[in-house]
This record gives sequence, C-alpha cells and structure tokens, in this order.
Amino acid sequence: MGNNHYVYMLRCNDDTLYTGYTNDLKARIEKHTVGKGAKYTRGRGPFALVYCQSYDSKTEAMQKEYKIKKMSRVEKEEWIVNHQGGMLDEYSKKLRR
Repeated sequence: MGNNHYVYMLRCNDDTLYTGYTNDLKARIEKHTVGKGAKYTRGRGPFALVYCQSYDSKTEAMQKEYKIKKMSRVEKEEWIVNHQGGMLDEYSKKLRR
C-alpha cells in the first residue's frame, strides 16, 4: 500500500453519501466518527465505507474526488456498485486493526 492518496465514499446513517480525499484513510474516518471530520458528516454517523481507491498522486486523487462530487445520486450509486472490489475489502480490514 505504497500509495497514500485516497478518494473514499461514506454512506451516512441518513443514507446520504459523502465523498472525500485523504492521505490517511483510517485517521480520516476516525475523525468523521467522532464528529471532527467534515461539517457535512457531523451528526450523520455511523458511517459505512462504500468506496475507496488509492492514487499515486494528490492531484490525481483530487481530480477523481471532484469528478465523483459532480455526479448525481444515481450516478454515485452506480459508481459504488461498479467500482467496489478488492480495494474496499482491503481497506475495511485495515481500518478494523
């Protein structure tokens, strides 16, 4: 896991989706969990990590984050289904440690 630029999506307790960028996924999700992440996620937990992808550069990751944030809700749901795979499982396991 040499890449440390991540784009991730959380499904909030109210079934909304939050998309973000980080260079430390575990710490970022912990911040969301304790209410110190993004203003949007405060009070919307617990969260489910539904998408995560690593990138070689911050620029590449932030471009992908921007692209996802511009999508409609339906497009985001399709993105999650079509891009879920080993990456999500791998990071979910890492987060549980």
